[in-house]
Amino acid sequence: MRYGKAAAGGRRGRDRRAAVIAAPAGRDRFPGQAPAVAVVGGGIAGLAAATLLAERGAHVTLHEREESLGGRLAGWPTKLADGTTATMSRGFHAFFRQYYNLRGLLRRVDPGLDALTKLPDYPLRHSAGLCDSFARVPRTPPLSGLGFVALSPTFGWRDLIRMNPRAALPLLDVRVPEVYDRLDAVAADDFLTRIRFPEAARHLAFEVFSRSFFADPHELSAAELALMFHIYFLGSSEGLLFDVPGEPFPQALWDPLGRYLEGHGVRVRTGSAVERVTPVPGGGLDVTAGGRTARHDALVLALDTGGLRGVVAASPELGDADWRSRVAALRTAPPFLVSRLWLDRPVAAGRPGFLGTSGYGPLDNISVLDRWEGQAAGWARRNRGAVVELHAYAVPPGADRDAVQSAALGQLHRVYPETHDARIMDARHEWRADCPLFPVGGYRHRPTVRTPHPSVMVAGDLVRTELPVALMERAATSGFLAANALLTGWGVRGQTLWTVPPAGRSATLRGLAALGSDPA
Repeated sequence: MRYGKAAAGGRRGRDRRAAVIAAPAGRDRFPGQAPAVAVVGGGIAGLAAATLLAERGAHVTLHEREESLGGRLAGWPTKLADGTTATMSRGFHAFFRQYYNLRGLLRRVDPGLDALTKLPDYPLRHSAGLCDSFARVPRTPPLSGLGFVALSPTFGWRDLIRMNPRAALPLLDVRVPEVYDRLDAVAADDFLTRIRFPEAARHLAFEVFSRSFFADPHELSAAELALMFHIYFLGSSEGLLFDVPGEPFPQALWDPLGRYLEGHGVRVRTGSAVERVTPVPGGGLDVTAGGRTARHDALVLALDTGGLRGVVAASPELGDADWRSRVAALRTAPPFLVSRLWLDRPVAAGRPGFLGTSGYGPLDNISVLDRWEGQAAGWARRNRGAVVELHAYAVPPGADRDAVQSAALGQLHRVYPETHDARIMDARHEWRADCPLFPVGGYRHRPTVRTPHPSVMVAGDLVRTELPVALMERAATSGFLAANALLTGWGVRGQTLWTVPPAGRSATLRGLAALGSDPA
């Protein structure tokens, strides 16, 4: 992957060192008969692929098995006990300023990103009483690291001195795919132990990152953890503050983008699960959904882990034996819980819109939705109450779900005591287990965007991209990469992409990092 620099006017963030991957060259649009492309999956990755292909004139059919777009960020209506209708979802997601390609997708329908609301802080609280904040931490490395140490009650200069410098050196110059060569064979928890990262700071900083993958740090690859540290902290000057949609996901993001796609001729098929794919001798693919088969020239599989495994297993002629075995071996992260509570009284005025927690049993964070989401704020005003959301990540698969829900609620009362006597006017509990797991040693076995079939691409946050991207940004980036790969084969111009800098920012620190080739 070749990186370059773009003109200042083309930057999408504040980081002057953000890298640009130039669009593959070609015609602006298909000059004559355009190919038919099926995009399977209406989450971020599928929406990105469908958007770019349709903009270039391809005939796109977008299949989504659920009734609405958005994938793991979808929303759906639910009727509350008071008779009103609310939009339920799988919960809070942070739209970081480093998500250049996701933001580029959203700008198709919202050029100023007015649908997003800035949260003023990203506070992290430990049960021991320590609390970190990123509001006053400088955003540009290395000042970001020094500022965090200077301001943090959990990570001081003495902690910095006690660390194992040789083991920590790989964090100073994270590159993809080299970071996987160095750290993919190590568990995130073992890596933190080896560098002697202080326990409280480990919970409040690194573990927050690892749980963004809905994974236990004992199972997560240390390479993914190091990549997160680079993206959000030492490699980018965008900082750790983030935005959130000011309304529920469908209204703010996906309904407008769905209308945009339809305006570009995309046939959006929600409630349409693809059952199998059959390559056709001589070219093309038959895609079967709902018992009906249609011929396409190309295909993008933008599915979650279980969905991809299922379609590939039901399509025995797709790919080769090695590729199929790697897809079949993909794993999902442990279950997670989202509890949304409609309370009959507000939480205290000083509570943040989002709070990360550690040491509070299963509870990983608390969102006060009425602080930033318009629909929730309207309900809270009418009822003089609050809408609160609790997350519990990486729950043991055999755990008693009612017990976990009760424990998370109990920890809410501990963190925000004023909620103890609040009456729960309604509640929704969403249990899911469909996020990809990035286990120790798993990187080389993950599928890439390209497959053995030249007209079939894979997209999603499970994909190996060899770019410094993760989570929602990996999904958006891989969707554009999938479309770029197809467009390149047809001689049509692709999409310019952006990433955080692909290496450590300081030549001195990069030189030091070169000395730490072994994390042990």
